Amino acid sequence: MPSVKAWMQAARLRTLPLSISGILVGGGMAVGDGFFDVFIFTLTLAATLGFQVLSNYANDYGDGVKGTDNQDRVGPARAMQSGLLTASDLKKGIIITTIITLVIVILLIYTAFESHQFVLSIVYFILGFMAIIAAIKYTVGKSAYGYRGLGDVFVFIFFGIVGVMGSYFLYTKQLVLPNFLGAMSIGLLSAVVLHLNNMRDRESDQKAGKNTMAVILGATGAVRYHNALLGFAILSWIGYLILSTAQPILYVSCLAFFPLSFHFVKVQKAKDHKILDPQLKVVALATFLLSVLFFGISFFIFNPTN
Repeated sequence: MPSVKAWMQAARLRTLPLSISGILVGGGMAVGDGFFDVFIFTLTLAATLGFQVLSNYANDYGDGVKGTDNQDRVGPARAMQSGLLTASDLKKGIIITTIITLVIVILLIYTAFESHQFVLSIVYFILGFMAIIAAIKYTVGKSAYGYRGLGDVFVFIFFGIVGVMGSYFLYTKQLVLPNFLGAMSIGLLSAVVLHLNNMRDRESDQKAGKNTMAVILGATGAVRYHNALLGFAILSWIGYLILSTAQPILYVSCLAFFPLSFHFVKVQKAKDHKILDPQLKVVALATFLLSVLFFGISFFIFNPTN
């Protein structure tokens, strides 16, 4: 029987802070508008962590059975690649995680909408189901979208737009246009992390037939694409703060962008993208810091229950 350590390695704990960044931002927006529910917040966090762990298990399985995770891969060894888990183990893990996550999603939907908003409940159940399918289909199956350069798009949608606006709507039952800029920022920063991962693995992915954006664009084009994602992410966040007429103290969240300036320089100077692995953590933690600062300030300054 696989050890707990093996499952923890396959869950890739270092990816979890980034996955909940959108939930923190959505919650912070709701607090700023006078809405917050601790049960919705807790269940949303739990569901998002479930989606991320499911995605990590599926990614380990998908790349493992396709042979993408091989001796040419630069990043940390995957559980299946290193022999800690078999394909059968990961299949079971995917099924169990899917069931647990679906249960959490159902509890979240009931908590947010109860029984008198049936249409919204159905819409959110469909969104939850789509998120599960997206988590699995990134690398699993012949039509895996991660092998066709679409991973960045799905990360932008689910980590950014769905994560931020979806969670915000659970509290408020409304959508506010400027908030989409904040959601775009989180989605773009999440796409930066995935793209850095793909820049690092570009050569091995190309050999394995995994056509990520880094493979499609080549070394030079990948850097330009990275710069565009990063630049638009920062501009989107500043645009959100301006258009939402945010309180001046919320601009403190922009402190999270300072590490990204050093990151930007390192990427430009990197002659071999294989050395960019540490930069994944820099961008992921900067994004998490942005969301924590925003949520923390919103909660402790604007939450009337404090």
